[in-house]
Amino acid sequence: MKKLLFQFDTDFYPSVFDTVVAYDGGADHVIGHGGLTPENVGALVDGTIFTRAPKDKKDTAIFIGGSDLIAGQELLKAVQKKFFAGFRVSVMLDSNGSNTTAAAGVAKLVSSGTVAGKHAVVLAGTGPVGQRAAVMLAKEGAQVSITSRQMPRAEKACQDMKQRFGVDLTPVEAPDSDARAKAIQHAQIVFAAGAAGVELLEARHWQDNSSIELMADANATPPIGIGGTDMMDRGAERNGKIVWGAIGFGTLKLALHRACIAKLFESNDQVLDAEQIFEIGKTMA
Repeated sequence: MKKLLFQFDTDFYPSVFDTVVAYDGGADHVIGHGGLTPENVGALVDGTIFTRAPKDKKDTAIFIGGSDLIAGQELLKAVQKKFFAGFRVSVMLDSNGSNTTAAAGVAKLVSSGTVAGKHAVVLAGTGPVGQRAAVMLAKEGAQVSITSRQMPRAEKACQDMKQRFGVDLTPVEAPDSDARAKAIQHAQIVFAAGAAGVELLEARHWQDNSSIELMADANATPPIGIGGTDMMDRGAERNGKIVWGAIGFGTLKLALHRACIAKLFESNDQVLDAEQIFEIGKTMA
């Protein structure tokens, strides 16, 4: 039996990045469908669950991607609603690389120092990676704040993560670098999850902050999110802090993504979302 991965993308064009990693993860064929919604995905799911004998259903799997995490979550719900009894296949959600990127970054922080009981701040935390990183840090026992340029967006993200994961996050309005520096003043952990090419902190905002112990920056496009660090940092010590850059933990992100694809084909009843992907990431870190 060929291992078939159906790539269900909420964007019009399925992600090339996700397609390449799917092949590298062991899929024999990747079949991409773009522009999918809960309303039009049903027949495609039927095609995955009714075609193979029970013992062979593990060789069919679904990957849900796209740039919109909320749309991806809704698509995952719609896919799961079509499953019943043994008529199901394994499915993975990783919209915009949110789960694998956040899991890799947080797993490296966890492997580098103590997270439980610490104050963590996720800068620009309302995006896909930021939201998932905040949840994972909270699940590890940290007290987590997320910043946004607009308080309503920060509050909405905190509410969404509370509803989905049951974690309590604190919203912080931080419209500029000076405000973000104030937000991390008493933090021990900083995770930057801003848009590509946007500097969230200058070096002067963190280098003399004696409370900070661990830092990670998910932005690999210059200028990177945390000035004075390097995208290649792999647990580097800078001004007394342990720093992970986007490429530094990106190696784990890619390895984790591939490992999750491979895992989909082990059985036909797996759902790989933030919790499951983070657990795999911690074992790999």
